[in-house]
Amino acid sequence: MSVITFLTRTRGNPDTAQRIGAQDIAAYCYLALGVLIIAVPVIWTLFSSVKPEEAIATFDTRILPYDQIERDIEGVGVKPIWELQQENGERQEVFKAGPTRKITDVATPEDPETILQVPRGALKPTEEIRIATENYLDPLLQRGGQKFFNFPLLLWNTVFVTVVATVITLLINSMAAFALAKYKFKGRLTFTLLIVATLLIPSTIILVSLFFVVWSFGIFGSLWGVIIPAAATPTGVFLLRQYMLTIPDELLEAARMDAASEWRIFWRIVLPLSLPALSVLAILSTIWRWNDFLWPLIVLISDPAQHTIQIGLTTFSGEFDQDHHYILAMTVVSLIPVTLVFVWLQRFITTGIATTGLK
Repeated sequence: MSVITFLTRTRGNPDTAQRIGAQDIAAYCYLALGVLIIAVPVIWTLFSSVKPEEAIATFDTRILPYDQIERDIEGVGVKPIWELQQENGERQEVFKAGPTRKITDVATPEDPETILQVPRGALKPTEEIRIATENYLDPLLQRGGQKFFNFPLLLWNTVFVTVVATVITLLINSMAAFALAKYKFKGRLTFTLLIVATLLIPSTIILVSLFFVVWSFGIFGSLWGVIIPAAATPTGVFLLRQYMLTIPDELLEAARMDAASEWRIFWRIVLPLSLPALSVLAILSTIWRWNDFLWPLIVLISDPAQHTIQIGLTTFSGEFDQDHHYILAMTVVSLIPVTLVFVWLQRFITTGIATTGLK
């Protein structure tokens, strides 16, 4: 009920007829537009992932997963069934007995020997709604020729990279932010500006430098080569520093008067009070690491056993053929873990945002 109350809250007076005003209408329209922009691609991917391969190959834009009915015709084999609209209005099931032309040869399943010639436009596919579970089961169970997509290994590599990189990122960024926010030393503002200025440098520019660093340290081709270079992020340092500035210095001074060490102050006071900002950074870091493709591709391309899920999706893309139905299905599977992490951590985001660190 609290959620419903929050979603239906307005700026108007509930005791009068002017409960909903122009500001409320504009706000809800803006929010609805934002939801559509974010949700429509995800919903389209979800519905398309359960469509049969033929529907995706023909760019079927219908929401429901329609599939053409096939039958095993004696003496002919398995054939797609078409619906022939006759002149008297009756409809008859037929199958194509030859290539599709302006005038196409067809025959009925009951009498496959008798060939009829009908206009191509008179044929409509006989369809039924069918959820293509094979889009998910074939890659996950390594059947249907998908033996190269080792989902448990790809999932383990991706989870390891995401979890370890996120933990290291939170630790390093929080220590740097604590020093820049609570210690007074010469050049503090200069260091902060330099860190923020690195946000202006596109990541693709430093790829070559990162490659040589990873190669020099001997971690090229391993998961650590993906984790370590992106451990410290300027976005995380800036975000945590701005939040730690709201923590009163008097709270830290009181801890120092009680003989608390700097590490104890950082670990027992600053980090718990910075939990909302750390949760935001954890969500961002998880999304960055989980969806990262270019850098893992460069570092791990030589060893398929080290590939992550995003690199593993390229297994379905060949030089002359692409299995889009498998790509869509495994994309949905790859979205599930990061979505669960966001749902779990989002409750911490708003907690304490308006406070200054004192309870």
